[in-house]
Amino acid sequence: MAHNEKSAHQLFSKFQEYLAQFVYGGIDGCVTTFAVVAGAVGANLESSVIIILGFANLLADGFSMSVGAYLSAKSERDNYDKHKRTEYFEIENYPAIEKEEVRDIYRAKGFEGELLEQVVAVITQDKERWANEMMANELELIRDSKSPFAIGVVTYSSFLLIGFIPLLVYLWDYVLGFPGDVFLWACTLTFLGFGVIGFLKSYVTGVNRWRGILETVTLGALAAGVAFIVGDLLERWITGS
Repeated sequence: MAHNEKSAHQLFSKFQEYLAQFVYGGIDGCVTTFAVVAGAVGANLESSVIIILGFANLLADGFSMSVGAYLSAKSERDNYDKHKRTEYFEIENYPAIEKEEVRDIYRAKGFEGELLEQVVAVITQDKERWANEMMANELELIRDSKSPFAIGVVTYSSFLLIGFIPLLVYLWDYVLGFPGDVFLWACTLTFLGFGVIGFLKSYVTGVNRWRGILETVTLGALAAGVAFIVGDLLERWITGS
């Protein structure tokens, strides 16, 4: 039981660590896919066409976003590692100068006299600690513990998971037949999805929960509204009706 609880806690901690990527991937997936659906409905396209356009957008745009997230995170990590190698080189070859820089950093923080020298001595005893200190306090760079690959996977997964919601009813209608208004139910489920992702967003941004939900739902409604109007206008212009 204790082992299961520990595993569950570790899993939840991992989820919290990547929650921001999950939220932003989900928001983008739901907004863009719902916009495609709304635009297609505005253009009076068949359900089969909506499904094709929706899934093409879902898979391709989601992959593009996840690659972008991966490359961005990897570039930040590579930049950090490059500067850390430079700090190691300077520590190895110019220890007196680097030690004086540590002294200056802590002198600016109010340390002085014997206490200042003790702090400098402790930090410079270990080269890894020394390099990390220079990275954090001189260059103001902190290494992100999250894996760039995991960031890409989480972004793509959430894009697919949340972005699939607007297409769910259309797929249901195409395969089995849906008894109600397909677009109305797609809107209902999508806005529920927006509400859930907005709720999670409030944990990432620290804003009020209702504000986070309202912002996300409003964003989705605006995107869908613009897409619907554009689709409707283009359909009228092309058909001349």
